[in-house]
Amino acid sequence: MSSSPQSEDFDDAELVILTDELGRQLPCYVERELELDRKTYFLLLPENAPIEIFAWDEDDDITELVSVEEEEEIDAIFADAHAVLSEQNLTLKRTAFTLSAVGELPPLDPTEVVTIELDEEDDTLEPEEFQILARFYNKEQEYAICTPVDPLLFFGKADEKGAISLLSEQEAEQLQPMLEDMLLDEI
Repeated sequence: MSSSPQSEDFDDAELVILTDELGRQLPCYVERELELDRKTYFLLLPENAPIEIFAWDEDDDITELVSVEEEEEIDAIFADAHAVLSEQNLTLKRTAFTLSAVGELPPLDPTEVVTIELDEEDDTLEPEEFQILARFYNKEQEYAICTPVDPLLFFGKADEKGAISLLSEQEAEQLQPMLEDMLLDEI
């Protein structure tokens, strides 16, 4: 898996920039485009490898990985995570909507793949598989830097000026199942 796709499929692919409320940006390739009710919707694939950091949590003889999502905790461990990935010639970036890594990912190693339920309260979500890229410690807490095995896709829409943004939660709830069917059927 390459974090910066080099195949012919992406030579002519349109690249758009998603921006979050903090002004961070995430370059994405437009995988699919769909017109619906005179609005344009997009299936977007990040240009670089999405990164998720998990903390190892050991409780009552059960070890599990817990996603690090709080900005303060990410701030506290970011320098260590950046340093560990740089040893693999990967550059960790604070991008919109997800951390990302620039550089060539190592080949998929089945012994480094973990399955994680990201939302235990939502039975409709399937567990996700992540490849562990590196491990590190910060203040006696062990962390794992991972990338999803399956591509991370975003659903976006164009506004009147042509700028692309993510669907709002309300729009996603209403439109995502229909968009998934229509857009993913074409893949």
